[in-house]
Amino acid sequence: MYEQEQGPLAGFTVGVTAARRADELGALLRRRGAAVVHGPALRIVPLADDTELLAATKELIDHAPDVVVATTAIGFRGWVEAADGWGHGEELLDCLRGVELLARGPKVKGAVRAAGLTESWSPSSESMAEVLDRLLAEGVAGRRIALQLHGEPLPGFVEALTAGGAEVVVVPVYRWMPPEDIGPLDRLLDGVLAGSLDAVTFTSAPAAASLLSRAEHRGVLPRLLEALRHEVLTVCVGPVTALPLQAHGIDTLQPERFRLGPLVQLLCQELPTRARSLPVAGHRIEIRGHAVLVDGALRPVPPAGMALLATLARRPGWVVSRADLLRALPGTGRDEHAVETAMARLRTALGTPKLIQTVVKRGYRLALDPVSDTKYADG
Repeated sequence: MYEQEQGPLAGFTVGVTAARRADELGALLRRRGAAVVHGPALRIVPLADDTELLAATKELIDHAPDVVVATTAIGFRGWVEAADGWGHGEELLDCLRGVELLARGPKVKGAVRAAGLTESWSPSSESMAEVLDRLLAEGVAGRRIALQLHGEPLPGFVEALTAGGAEVVVVPVYRWMPPEDIGPLDRLLDGVLAGSLDAVTFTSAPAAASLLSRAEHRGVLPRLLEALRHEVLTVCVGPVTALPLQAHGIDTLQPERFRLGPLVQLLCQELPTRARSLPVAGHRIEIRGHAVLVDGALRPVPPAGMALLATLARRPGWVVSRADLLRALPGTGRDEHAVETAMARLRTALGTPKLIQTVVKRGYRLALDPVSDTKYADG
């Protein structure tokens, strides 16, 4: 389950909800040691044959706008390719050559230039908020603005332009749809609810909205919100992606640059800070999401063992009764023999049995090094 080659994310499990570029994100995470659970929350359907896209394209060719905002590289390319397929490719490019063309970020800029065009401006932040600020600062009253969309409309963007007196023409190049196979998304959702995921990543607002919608459909939305608020790290590629989650009171982390690489780097910084590091029986152990580093060596631990270890680590060096440990086991039963079985497996997984001491007739304790007893006694 875990990568042999250790990395900053070794021992952690990360959920990926992306449909587009999921393989790239998964590879970046695995390269740093993470286990990855992929549950695409949506699928992207191109609208090359869609009458809505064709109508918007013809309208812009016939009545050129003052400004065109290109929001995604794949969407801009798809628009030009679709127009070309309809026999309107050159007309569209001629139209775009004569307008103020704004490109959100370097990838969009690359797609614009690959089409033989030159952007008028591109924000350094790669943020649509900065694009909106620029347009409003210039004044949009009476101006005709075309907005190339990738999936769902950008929350608040069209409304702000319209409120400023602009006429907005939306160009819907792709549409988000629910995944054809809902199974992987349900498995990811179950992982969040069961506590088997340490973090979930989102690269689009529709994916976040889709996960919330699926949880509501299954009647588990309150449990999902509780997990994302308190237990599972929620990381979004940017502020627009985070909006559906923040609307439900979920705090999210976002990288300074809205790209996959910085998103993974943020996880590499944040998840290890959640690990508990302790000096035990002459060894240094670091308790991660679903594995333990013993003197820097990764030791995968089964869920029952992790439940026991997490309970012992809450008060390292203190004796924990079998009854308390039994309550911590998944699927709590009444037979304390289950604790002994899980403890034996935990010791085997750790590879160093003396890390956990048996205290006769009382229970078990982490064999915290004596020099650390004072430091951790109230842990």
